[in-house]
Amino acid sequence: MKFGAIDIGTNAARLLVGEVCYDGDHAYVKKHSYSRIPLRLGDEVFDEGRISKKKTEQFIDCIQAFKLIAHIFEVEQLRAVATSAMREAKNGQKVQEKIKQKTGVNIEIISGQTEAELIFGTFFLVDFDKSHPFIVIDVGGGSTEISVFENGQKRASRSFEIGTIRALKGKVSKKIWTDISTWIVAEVDASIPHRLFGTGGNINKIHKIVGLKDKDALSSSKMNTLLHQLEKLTVEERIDQFQLKPDRADVIVPALEIYLFVMKQLGIQQISVPKIGLSDGMIYDMYQKSQG
Repeated sequence: MKFGAIDIGTNAARLLVGEVCYDGDHAYVKKHSYSRIPLRLGDEVFDEGRISKKKTEQFIDCIQAFKLIAHIFEVEQLRAVATSAMREAKNGQKVQEKIKQKTGVNIEIISGQTEAELIFGTFFLVDFDKSHPFIVIDVGGGSTEISVFENGQKRASRSFEIGTIRALKGKVSKKIWTDISTWIVAEVDASIPHRLFGTGGNINKIHKIVGLKDKDALSSSKMNTLLHQLEKLTVEERIDQFQLKPDRADVIVPALEIYLFVMKQLGIQQISVPKIGLSDGMIYDMYQKSQG
């Protein structure tokens, strides 16, 4: 059974078409199609607090295109969710209603907590010892989700209003950095070694730029080296030298800064990058519910 997951993020909109398959007892999402459009809702929302008429029209076109792709791949169930930018847009609900009216697609504006639960649900698809304590960080355009797992169970989880587009717009308060540090001290037992995982487009791209093999962990020293290299370059130079897309070239620096800050607070020098995200979690969630 094929599922379609539309993820409307602060930076980009994505459609993943896939199905859940098994290799022995291990479940994984077999990906049939992946599409990404740099919608950049956060550019307007974090500046003006709302989504413009022009951006709404682009949004409608994007959903129509995704709906057509899903039809071509004979998707049986399609789900669309929107995260931080749509949560904060003053006219988010009106835009949501207009898109449903024009396309027939209902976009769920989900909370940071629901976003975290969907992302971290994907870790049932990652083959590693889940009885060992681990932490998952997802840095998006508008928010960062951190969850702590011990004995295979989620111990703590929180969504923080800090993300790459928000940082570029100068909309991150100093208090947020303190809040992250305080939360980590309260919720993470520093005497127990935790494995760290990173999800999302930025950490996937960072892992690729550094030139690591799929299962190799990324070190904070390599991330710091890359950060210093990128900081010296203009956005155009980053595009040329690192073959980055324009909508990745600007956000990759604040992404590195957020990941490195969290790693420093945790006292962890390595982060594993399983190359999964919210859309994988949505497909796994739809599959589970379809099984009753």
